[in-house]
Amino acid sequence: MTLSSLASLRVAITVFPGSNCDRDMMVAVEQLTNRRPALVWHKEASLDPVDLVIVPGGFSFGDYLRCGALAGRSPVMNAVMDHAARGGAVLGVCNGFQVLTETGMLPGVLIRNAGLRFSCRMVRLETAKTMSSPFTQGLTAGQSLDIPVAHNEGNYFADDDTLDRLQDNGQIAFRYIASDAEGPANPNGAARDIAGILSNNGRVMGMMPHPERAISPLHGSSDGYTLLSKSLEALMS
Repeated sequence: MTLSSLASLRVAITVFPGSNCDRDMMVAVEQLTNRRPALVWHKEASLDPVDLVIVPGGFSFGDYLRCGALAGRSPVMNAVMDHAARGGAVLGVCNGFQVLTETGMLPGVLIRNAGLRFSCRMVRLETAKTMSSPFTQGLTAGQSLDIPVAHNEGNYFADDDTLDRLQDNGQIAFRYIASDAEGPANPNGAARDIAGILSNNGRVMGMMPHPERAISPLHGSSDGYTLLSKSLEALMS
């Protein structure tokens, strides 16, 4: 699929006070689609018709109270939840993943890294065998992706029943696996090495690694380009 064929894809990126990856994601999406996505301020109570909403990384509201807590209660997130309820696609990256758990769009929580230190480095992900989802449709089970993380609260936690249900339903999208990079394979202590999960219908995905920071060999990896481009292509099919 060519850039011109993806140019009709309508993408919106939410923007909160303290976000610092919204424009990184905008550049990545524009490079993939040859069309600039809409940036939607957090006080907006509605969304124009879109195919995909991306809740980006950063430190929304300075991570005050709890990561993603205030952003999850911003007016725009009601519109995002309505979009998802209609079957619309939503991608939350890093802080965006935290926001999606705060809204209840995804189960579980993201808590302090096990080492109580900010983790900022390249990690390796393994694509899990998942339910039908546009976010994993173009990837193969077992496919590895090198994508960087940058977070202090990326430790995914849920009770055992929830974790079992995610596993049984094919809702675990990515797991951390060993690589040649320094440091432990799992950079934050996440339960069952979970790096990303899907909603019950596969249309919402949250992930801690930043694909928008791995779209060129100059970034040390272009696997984020692969992940994002395959997701966008699936949304067009």
